[in-house]
Amino acid sequence: MQRRDLLKFVGALAAGRLSAQTQGLSHSRVGTSPLKITEVEAFVIRTPNDGVAGDKVISMAPVGAMTGGIGLWNRLDHSSPSRSRGHTQAVLVKIATDQGLSGWGECHAPEAPRVHQTIIRDLFGPILIGQDARDIEPLWEKLYSAERLRGYSDGFYTESLAGVDLALWDIFGKYAGLPVYRLLGGKFRETVPTYLGIGGASVEALKENAVKAIEQGFTVMKMSLSKGHGTYDLGRVAAAAEAIRGKGQLLVDSLGAYKLFEAMKVGRELDRLGDIGWWEDPLAPDDMPSYPKLAESLDTAITVGEELCNKFQFRDLLVSGGADIVNPDICRADGITALNRITAMADAHSVLWAPHISTGTAVYFSASLQLAVSTPNFIIMEGGNLLDSPFGNRLLKEPIEHKPGSATVPERPGLGIEFDEAELAKVRAG
Repeated sequence: MQRRDLLKFVGALAAGRLSAQTQGLSHSRVGTSPLKITEVEAFVIRTPNDGVAGDKVISMAPVGAMTGGIGLWNRLDHSSPSRSRGHTQAVLVKIATDQGLSGWGECHAPEAPRVHQTIIRDLFGPILIGQDARDIEPLWEKLYSAERLRGYSDGFYTESLAGVDLALWDIFGKYAGLPVYRLLGGKFRETVPTYLGIGGASVEALKENAVKAIEQGFTVMKMSLSKGHGTYDLGRVAAAAEAIRGKGQLLVDSLGAYKLFEAMKVGRELDRLGDIGWWEDPLAPDDMPSYPKLAESLDTAITVGEELCNKFQFRDLLVSGGADIVNPDICRADGITALNRITAMADAHSVLWAPHISTGTAVYFSASLQLAVSTPNFIIMEGGNLLDSPFGNRLLKEPIEHKPGSATVPERPGLGIEFDEAELAKVRAG
């Protein structure tokens, strides 16, 4: 080898070493350097995105509406909530950092989503800007305490906090190059069982839908029992349960329809049916002291939690023995940080948990999956068909894997979701 060639070779070797050292230094900084929050954004999405103003889609039973029962069963209806007539809405949260990493979160915001948007823009944003996005739990405590002394510990406030918390976990997962469930300690299961909501205008239609769900691959499904009505039609429940007996199990949900004395009567009838997986929210959330009495009196498992918004409410429920199963909502009850604590409290009380997922997006679903696989007392998850909805996989570049009756947690970093910006733009409300 000539001297000139030798010098070139040595120079190339040295440059290669320097490049390798630079790459090694760069890799060594991953997961250790500060991650400053530079922007916090919240925006409303809606389907159909028809341009109708948000205040024009709200509907509710008229003032003075009665439950329509016979005799004492006919009383003021307190359990029929407001609805967004013909529309599904949510608030997405996007948090950006100085290293170019961004995270996505979601607030459960079926009605008045601009309230959540305002809380995040006018209150949470100024607190978060300039902070280190890795400080997830300290930031959670800071945001929760921002209005703690003013009594803002549930509803719009905790739903807004949930959206921010999910986005921070998403960032941290991307920063570490790991799915969130790994940051939570790993996974107990490869797939997560899911259940489907069913209904029917008639008993025959209900039975047909129950059988169809079994044929699709679901083994657990949920139906309404007197949501918003003091009367009850246990014949529908009995018919649906019988249609799938030996093939699947039925859950029932009453969304706070009953007073305690009414729930006692209905619950004993559910006990006689013998194969009802759980009875969800039979009492109003204002009547939490009655839940221990009901749970103690019935064989059917009592499930409570979608209407609760913070760990303190769950603490009181669990200490009182008011629930056999809890179903907190990750986008309502303060996000992953809080739910990780709530599920641990439930486990300490030998209580199972099942994520509540009603209307929402793939962010909602994936965040629930991350916690579901990483907790020992998880049992089943709602939202069996959410990923097939307009807010589901069609908004993503890479879909979340699922089939009737089960879903698989994404192995991609963070929450494992990346939006297709063109599809997202179609549902973003003006």
